Amino acid sequence: MSIENLSNSDAKKKLKKLVEDIDFAMLGTNLTKLPISAIPMSTKEVDESGEIWFLSNRTSEHNANIKADSKVQLFYSDPSDMEFISIYGTAEIILDKARLQELYGKSDDAWFDGKDDPNLTGIKVTPKEAFYWDTKSNKYVSLLKMGVAAITGEKADVGERGKLNL
Repeated sequence: MSIENLSNSDAKKKLKKLVEDIDFAMLGTNLTKLPISAIPMSTKEVDESGEIWFLSNRTSEHNANIKADSKVQLFYSDPSDMEFISIYGTAEIILDKARLQELYGKSDDAWFDGKDDPNLTGIKVTPKEAFYWDTKSNKYVSLLKMGVAAITGEKADVGERGKLNL
């Protein structure tokens, strides 16, 4: 696996691609206490500046944790495509109704009483640092490459990993 560290716009493009491909993340809050508090979240958007957006309930434990300490960790994992990214950043609770309406989709009705639910909030995560692992092909191709490498003794190019300097 080759190492490719990316910075600035290249790092934001890589982050956006992986996050949008995977969609669901485990959002870790209260990072100074073990075990950390983690909950699955569906990504609503990665904006042009690389900020990651979620919808959340005003009374949730993770909202309370973010208010107490804004440091968060996001873990995205897609084993079927062998794509993974861990993102460290800061989060803030967003109450702007116009922005919440932009992010809201029909599937969010499962969690909220519509766009005007008084408990509807947004979470905006500003990434500070990220690490990724991306095979550039699906797991079957990667496993085949690893098998050939084991037989031939040559190193397999199964993808790339690196740090995203945001």
